[in-house]
Amino acid sequence: MQSKKTRRNIGREKLRQIIEACKSIEERALDPFLIDIGENIATAKQYLPDWEIPEDLCLDAETIHHLASVVKLQGDWVKHRSTSLYTDPFLLSEKIAKLDRVDLARIFLQVWHPTVELEQISLHSIAEAMRYWEDLLPLSERWKENAPAEAEIGVATREELVEQKILREQAFSEELEGFWHELQAKTEKNGMDGKIRYWDFIGAETYEETVNRAFMTSFLITYGYATLEIYPLEEQTFIKPNKEPQTKTSKKQLISIPIAVTIEDWTKWKRGELE
Repeated sequence: MQSKKTRRNIGREKLRQIIEACKSIEERALDPFLIDIGENIATAKQYLPDWEIPEDLCLDAETIHHLASVVKLQGDWVKHRSTSLYTDPFLLSEKIAKLDRVDLARIFLQVWHPTVELEQISLHSIAEAMRYWEDLLPLSERWKENAPAEAEIGVATREELVEQKILREQAFSEELEGFWHELQAKTEKNGMDGKIRYWDFIGAETYEETVNRAFMTSFLITYGYATLEIYPLEEQTFIKPNKEPQTKTSKKQLISIPIAVTIEDWTKWKRGELE
């Protein structure tokens, strides 16, 4: 059986979690129906008899205040959707699936308004077309083959191929290994809890270099040098370097997670507006 002190600590933590979730809805304009109001009120009501000090009562009042704000956002959401004649795509697809083919065809005929247009060529258009064809050069002159340009054959050095980006200065595995060590160093210096924000690692002075770093980061994750941690509610993405490359194949099914690296996001990151 839990002691009163343990129960109070658990209750405080749950109320703080409810407050943080409500703040995420209020600040980021997310769907307010992501929060179950009834369940959260029941949680607050469950621990209300345990509060004895003013700080706990204030925490309870703050929880109810934020829940009320989310309820207001839910009302505004419903009002906006109802005035704009919004229909949820899921409900619409369910309704269509329940209709038989005859009813579906009848509804289609009622709302179908095809556009009929009659086009007719005029004498002026015919005259323009004739002048166009008369002014064209013969095919023998239009389709003349250009003589291939002569090119001198020579030997290219390795330095020239590297300069033209045909060859790399180092093997890809070595480049990936060095990139992994850079991730470990940056995480130790600027990260927290053994991980670093995605944009804090891939961000560079130029957009082209940022894209290249994002490209290399995807290989770090694919080859088991690092893992990607995504927190949808907080809209935050972290990279966590592994101490050793995980080369063993996982039994879990892997999924591909696309992350857009747009020039708008890079500009926001440069200005310090992107987390």
